[in-house]
Amino acid sequence: MQTVTLASHEFHANLLYNSDGLAPFFACDSEVKDAEGSKATTFTHDGEQWRARLSYQSSNIQHPGSRTPQGTEWRIQQMREYRIRIYRDPAEDPDGQQDFTAHIAPRWEGMKGERSDGSTVEIPVPDGFGEGVNVRVKGSNIEFSRYVDLLRLACTCLGINGRYFEEPHEFSNIQDAERYARVREDASGPVHARDGPIASMGHLLEHDRQGYRKVVQNDDDIHGQNLPGYYHTVTLDERRIREAFPDHRLPKEVKHYYSNEAKNLPDDHPLAHPKIGASLQVSLLDDDETVYWRELDRLRRELDQTVLSVLADAGLDVAPSGGNGPFVEEPYFTPEIDHSGPDPVSLDLTRVRQSQESVVIRQVADGLAPTQWEALETLVTDGGDVSPEKIADEHGRHTESVRRALREMEDLVHREYAEVSLRSEYIAELVHDAVSEAREATQRATETVGKALEAAERGMDETMSSFIAWAARHGVDVNDAQDARMRLRFDDVADAKRAIREGFRVWTEAGMPEERYRMAQVQFADGSLGDAWHWLR
Repeated sequence: MQTVTLASHEFHANLLYNSDGLAPFFACDSEVKDAEGSKATTFTHDGEQWRARLSYQSSNIQHPGSRTPQGTEWRIQQMREYRIRIYRDPAEDPDGQQDFTAHIAPRWEGMKGERSDGSTVEIPVPDGFGEGVNVRVKGSNIEFSRYVDLLRLACTCLGINGRYFEEPHEFSNIQDAERYARVREDASGPVHARDGPIASMGHLLEHDRQGYRKVVQNDDDIHGQNLPGYYHTVTLDERRIREAFPDHRLPKEVKHYYSNEAKNLPDDHPLAHPKIGASLQVSLLDDDETVYWRELDRLRRELDQTVLSVLADAGLDVAPSGGNGPFVEEPYFTPEIDHSGPDPVSLDLTRVRQSQESVVIRQVADGLAPTQWEALETLVTDGGDVSPEKIADEHGRHTESVRRALREMEDLVHREYAEVSLRSEYIAELVHDAVSEAREATQRATETVGKALEAAERGMDETMSSFIAWAARHGVDVNDAQDARMRLRFDDVADAKRAIREGFRVWTEAGMPEERYRMAQVQFADGSLGDAWHWLR
């Protein structure tokens, strides 16, 4: 499938090199000393003009003495680390946002660093790495795969052998990466809507008390101005991300966000329009997991597929055939068509939503025992860890009765060890509504009994109870004063026409005069009025 080509934004990686030991570090030291502190150069890559500047900074690495633990002679007296700032020529990048810093530090097994209080701490080095350098690169608006090439070319032009930086070590790793598209403000609303893909992924996936899920919906910018969709994100760990993308492994943050000054910019300025992106969340990986440099292609594919799927789920054309479609071109994002990118995945959140709705509806429709209602009420109102014992104590029930009630609701609740939770945030919302509706239904039933007694006192036929039951079932308020026109108020009926016809049948079967029902005034929740006969034709 053809899709729009996304752009690279933030990037952070640790590139390890050990094929030449500490030679790259010594070369940086030599060049800085020869240049008396710093050195600058220019070079060309893929037809673009780039600049680079080498400098140094102090280091907290403990001096190894005359030799490193591996026996390499060390002649440097003052411990330093080196920085190479690599950036696009300002003539080609007036905004100055296409750049990165390469922080070069030595590495050897058993090396230590000094804290500010004088204590020492061991600096981790991969087993079997030997000696080499760690190059921490942090940049933005550069295609991920270009960092290594740009680093190598910059070093060559600075007098450092580019061969040192040809192939990153297998333990090189990625700490942050984001891919994005910029979308027109008037087209991006469905992405950050309350029922849009960002909110839905946070509310529908997995059960409500396991794994990591964070939903942020901030519609005010840093200046306190209202800007719908200003910063909306959902962050999902490995477990939850697979609910939406079964073959994905990496935890991510999906976001819709504006620049800080977007509210005050004219519509023809690119920054007046939001970005929709996905970024890697390394902090949510297990302690023994790492995103290695060799997984760069997989990472990019997952990020791209996530963004494209969110856009497609929101109804945006991800492959506009004419013009830019819903996308906004800017210096770092050109909405060209990619013929080899990943296909969007159908998030199918509607299917998940409907499935979870049907679970709740089925359970409620089948009738819940009082103990089950009490358990659900506790689960939707208690924010902490809930156990069967806590539910039993709260409602004065026997613990085993609560356990039995929970076992009979396995579609709704998840039980693990001594804790109970609802199966998803969305199910929690539905159950909350059902519990609230149950309370209201009880109130309506009480009022209905009162009306039935009132009708009996007025000498109405007992068959009228069927009509009263119909009204209670559909939430219809019936005002049938003898000296006034009958009124039927429908608070919330999805198919009012069918309900009105059903009510007419029940009314006539109760032996009540047809004309009185036909002439009844019908009022709906939105305040609109009509005559019952209109829906009986």
